[in-house]
Amino acid sequence: MRATLIYGAGDIRVENVPDPKIQHPADAVVRVLRSCICGSDLWPYASRPATEHGDRIGHEFLGVVEDTGSDVSGLKASDLVVAPFVWADNTCDFCAEGLQTSCRHGGQWGADGVDGGQGEAVRVPQAQGTLVRLPVAEDSVLLPSLLTLSDVLCTGHHCAVTAGVGPRTTVTVVGDGAVGLSAVLAARRLGAERIILMGRHRDRTDLGREFGATDVVAERGEEGVERVRELTGGDGTHTVLECVGTLPAMEMSLGVVRAGGSVSRVGAPQYAEVPMGFPDFMRNITLTGGVAPARAYIGELLPDILEGRILPGRVFDSTVSLEGVPDGYRAMADRTALKVLVQP
Repeated sequence: MRATLIYGAGDIRVENVPDPKIQHPADAVVRVLRSCICGSDLWPYASRPATEHGDRIGHEFLGVVEDTGSDVSGLKASDLVVAPFVWADNTCDFCAEGLQTSCRHGGQWGADGVDGGQGEAVRVPQAQGTLVRLPVAEDSVLLPSLLTLSDVLCTGHHCAVTAGVGPRTTVTVVGDGAVGLSAVLAARRLGAERIILMGRHRDRTDLGREFGATDVVAERGEEGVERVRELTGGDGTHTVLECVGTLPAMEMSLGVVRAGGSVSRVGAPQYAEVPMGFPDFMRNITLTGGVAPARAYIGELLPDILEGRILPGRVFDSTVSLEGVPDGYRAMADRTALKVLVQP
């Protein structure tokens, strides 16, 4: 089959790789209908050292079950399924606590001999615990929105939930990428009173307004902090959803959070230390967030997509074939695409 590999910074190739097959009784093989490129894929795309052999890449996909191992029940060939961005047994003690990202028997796509999601098919370990059946047809117009359950929508939701967003909460979302826009959607869904989106790309912030942002702040750094505080009577917002992963984004987040408030970060951090000193200690600021256990949220979010209450698939503004994936990476890295949908 054909699949995407990364060989180094800026070096994405689509090549022939062995067809996936059942290797363990808990496996399934899924034919990919839709995949996509994640903002977190851009970090290795920008910095990965060059190697002679490429690594599989991609962690968001949905597709059709083609085969299952002897230990898999509840799934059958022809089922349409979505996969969270990590695989897990969904039965261990961490999974039972809703922390499938720490599953004792789980792992990541594209690592340790497991297929990446940006390919024609995927061997899915722990298939019964990982895959979620979708009650739609292969040609459903909802596929892009259902694909967001694999990562981006659940990540935005996790950011809002861990920050404590709810009715009468004021929110600042830092970042107008796909995760930031998903966080806006999640905050509105949870009943936030006011949502300030910090972003400077007009097409993205316009979508953010449609998703529920009440205000947009294009300024960055200290100027951005001052603008948010102006909008909030000098106090800042109860919650801040940091959806970028850079140190300047964290610094802005700490600058706009209200005393007693919380900052949740879900942008993959590209820094080793958080600048929370004595002043933040005195303001009783809470730092939370982390990697989203998407599997824990899919059941809650799925009905809203199926019933048309939310359309998170609108974050996809470009579609490529599998052979077009290298162009998709370039488009996202150049900021000419928000999030690229891959249709093998």
